[in-house]
Amino acid sequence: MKFTVFVGIFAALVGVQGHTRIWGVWINGVDQGNGMDRYVRSPPSDVPIKDIKSAAVACNVNNRPVPKTLQVKAGDTVTFEWFHTTRGQNIIAPSHKGPVVVYIAPTSTNGAGNVWVKLYQEGYRNGSWAVEKIINTRGQHSIKIPNIAAGRYLIRPELFALHEADVPYTRNPNRGIQLYMNCIQFEVVTRGPALPAGVALPGAYKYTSPGIVFDIYTSSLSNYSIPGPAVWSGSAGGSIAIARTSTRITTNQLSIGRVVDPPPTSEPGAQKYQQCGGNSWKGATTCASNLTCTKVNDYYSQCL
Repeated sequence: MKFTVFVGIFAALVGVQGHTRIWGVWINGVDQGNGMDRYVRSPPSDVPIKDIKSAAVACNVNNRPVPKTLQVKAGDTVTFEWFHTTRGQNIIAPSHKGPVVVYIAPTSTNGAGNVWVKLYQEGYRNGSWAVEKIINTRGQHSIKIPNIAAGRYLIRPELFALHEADVPYTRNPNRGIQLYMNCIQFEVVTRGPALPAGVALPGAYKYTSPGIVFDIYTSSLSNYSIPGPAVWSGSAGGSIAIARTSTRITTNQLSIGRVVDPPPTSEPGAQKYQQCGGNSWKGATTCASNLTCTKVNDYYSQCL
């Protein structure tokens, strides 16, 4: 009995400690700096989305415009960087095995409707899951920007964790597939054909879809089918690898093209929606004026 209770508590702690979200991106090997709430539409915490019918499936919670938009051109390599508590470490719990996918949609849609086009996916291949490979690359994987019409787009990397996907969330809300996604603001400055129609998120994932309910412990892993549509034929591809250079840019260099930083604030403390506490947190623990450091769970507090 004691052993069963211990296993349950341990599994719960691993689940909490093993979550993830996007720190920032690299463009052609150049680190664009911390993108959270700047060019990444960051959720307030790294907890997963489990209800695949939720509106949060589009861009996670807090889907709202952020100050920056990164400029890219067709053929550029964009590398996404995931993290949990420390950049480059603790990306996601090793138990959270599963695939990775990347979608794109026009920013003007805010992710609503049949607008999401899949650019990349990788599941179980050569004895390893995509998430396992991303852990080994310190949270990094990449796509190439396809030849598409100039304009502003949301690019949406997503990880699936299948360690509890043996039953659907609707049957047991304590289990079910875990979805981790963030939307990142880009502007494509080269000219190409229009992006085709896509799928709706939520909508493309169903509890009857292959890959949403899947037991990774008893099933043949080579038979796993990644959820969602096929990769668009116009995609320029992607890979799971560390960005080729280690160049980093300063905050002042982060502005790209016509998009600039908002005026700096002289107020001390973390700003709205930024983290201000939690176990192992080493950053700011106070908030700017008129904001309160609000506990979300033992591992995350944010300024609201």
